[in-house]
Amino acid sequence: MDLFDSSGADDLASRAPLAERLRPAKLEEVVGQPHLTGENRPLTQVAERGRVGSLILWGPPGTGKTTLARVLAGAVEEEFVPLSAVTSGVKDLRDALDAARERLKYEGRGTLLFVDEVHRFNKVQQDALLPALEEGLVDFIGATTENPSFEVTAPLLSRSRVLRLRLLSDEDLELLLDRGLEELGVEVSGEARGDLLRHAGGDGRRLLNVLEVAATSTKNVEIHDVERAVGSRALRYGREEHYDAVSAFIKSMRGGDPDAALHYLARMLEAGEDPVFIARRLVILASEDVGNADPHALPLATAAAQAVQMIGMPEGRIPLAQAATYLASAPKSNAAYGGINAALVDVREGPVPEVPMHLRNAPTGLMKESGYGAGYRYAHEDEPEGMNDRYLPEEWRDHVYYKAKKSGAEAEIKARLDRWRAGREEREGREPSR
Repeated sequence: MDLFDSSGADDLASRAPLAERLRPAKLEEVVGQPHLTGENRPLTQVAERGRVGSLILWGPPGTGKTTLARVLAGAVEEEFVPLSAVTSGVKDLRDALDAARERLKYEGRGTLLFVDEVHRFNKVQQDALLPALEEGLVDFIGATTENPSFEVTAPLLSRSRVLRLRLLSDEDLELLLDRGLEELGVEVSGEARGDLLRHAGGDGRRLLNVLEVAATSTKNVEIHDVERAVGSRALRYGREEHYDAVSAFIKSMRGGDPDAALHYLARMLEAGEDPVFIARRLVILASEDVGNADPHALPLATAAAQAVQMIGMPEGRIPLAQAATYLASAPKSNAAYGGINAALVDVREGPVPEVPMHLRNAPTGLMKESGYGAGYRYAHEDEPEGMNDRYLPEEWRDHVYYKAKKSGAEAEIKARLDRWRAGREEREGREPSR
């Protein structure tokens, strides 16, 4: 029976998905998370200590959360007991904990309880886990794609160490792809290789799943095999197309066309463009082209960039789309962008005048005696609401760098600055500048 059981297990293993067959058995075989698995890093220390404790692995799909949990269970020689928060209830959890108690009592063997999508456990389920953690009955690893501070209860969070996993880089994906090709005994063309990496989007499991489907009827995977596997046509997207699409994306938002912005965003995402790169372009545009015409633009674009890094793809397309359509629809001003560029030209071309004496810092008595800070008028104690004095060097007193526009919220800023400038010049007995 042992012989037949072994043969059956081998047959079953050979029929397992490629990602399962290539699942690492040791920490050093795990790719993409050296900040956790390298020498003297958190998970390496856990394995060496021989006790996991309570961990929450937070990261995008396909970055190795389940794999790391399995590897750690093997490293500390504990029974790996997986539960899915999507399908398991309180009864399933209690059954697993009862089995862990029996295992420890009669076999002297510990249990590593792994809860996938732990953020989907409700408060009752999470509370049911706490006594077992306090007692040390089980080691615990929860996996989540969501920020645990939002969905994991404070008591469970306080008892767990949260470790962040990163999206896999192209180098990590290349390594996984080579392992998959060797396992399947197939080769891949350069064009198909690039398309596989683009479709993976930092997700190792997706990469291997697409490769396995693409290689079902061929020993030489070409781009049309990858297209068939993902169910979509691979876009032509070389170096030139990259720059063209990005340029069109930015110009569409600058020109106030959210529909065109979404088109080019979809085009870039479908071609496998790095979503973090797209997010950076949104942040730049929020300051360069929207500026103070809509002060909410920059925080929203920055939040979108953070969201993309937090949740990964494909969900990352949603905050990217939100930010792109908001920026495209926002009033525009490049006054801040133009202002800093003009100021830099003056500073670089020089000569640069000295800082006026009344604006200088005077931390010592000698400096005060030398006139540093003398005549400075504290704005909060002065009558004018703004521009109560001259702050540019005398040689450049009339330079205007920030030329606020009559667009959106900046129209109010322009009116306020015009009022301040006129008031200052009136107090100085000058004709207000226009």
